[in-house]
Amino acid sequence: MQIFHHSTNTLSKLSIFGAVFALAAGLSATLAASRSAWVTQQGVARDQPVPFSHQHHVGGMGIDCRYCHSSVENAAYAGIPPTKTCMNCHAQIWSDSPTLEPVRESFRTGRSIEWVRVHDLPDFVYFNHSAHVNQGVGCTTCHGAIDKMPLVMLHASLQMEWCLECHRAPERFVRPREEVYSVAWQPPADQIEKGKELVARYAIKARTSCSTCHR
Repeated sequence: MQIFHHSTNTLSKLSIFGAVFALAAGLSATLAASRSAWVTQQGVARDQPVPFSHQHHVGGMGIDCRYCHSSVENAAYAGIPPTKTCMNCHAQIWSDSPTLEPVRESFRTGRSIEWVRVHDLPDFVYFNHSAHVNQGVGCTTCHGAIDKMPLVMLHASLQMEWCLECHRAPERFVRPREEVYSVAWQPPADQIEKGKELVARYAIKARTSCSTCHR
């Protein structure tokens, strides 16, 4: 005796395929959302206590990255400049500007300015600035055209797949060490060929093991 109608077989198949399709669509949507600017904040300028413009200071005045980020060549962190670094110039330039009052207050009181961090990796990720810049990874490779940013924003997603693009094929991104801090440097037409030469000269290894970044 047949309990269910023949159409039940068709309905069951459609339900199974529909569930698989919905699961795949949901997974695809989740992956797309995790890469979106809504999650990564890529390309989103952050408001700061003082509207410091890299476009003005770096692009316009030509200040070298190392003047403010003095530990970038020797430490894991590039470092946030102390207020004294700002006051080296602003004790004479724009010394009465209301916009710079938080800088002057910080200098008077010794309390640090609470900058909003833009490039913020998770706590489980280890990143060493000195290891990268001393091997020919330029500032603009990771930070983008910083000399054109009135307010700093994320140039890249900072997600693992983005890091692995360079770790798997460093010849695509490495540049001469003397050009690391140049914001005007552009990859040559034969970047891969030149990059392979630099990879060999600097003894760069394509490090892709988990322990490289997750320690």
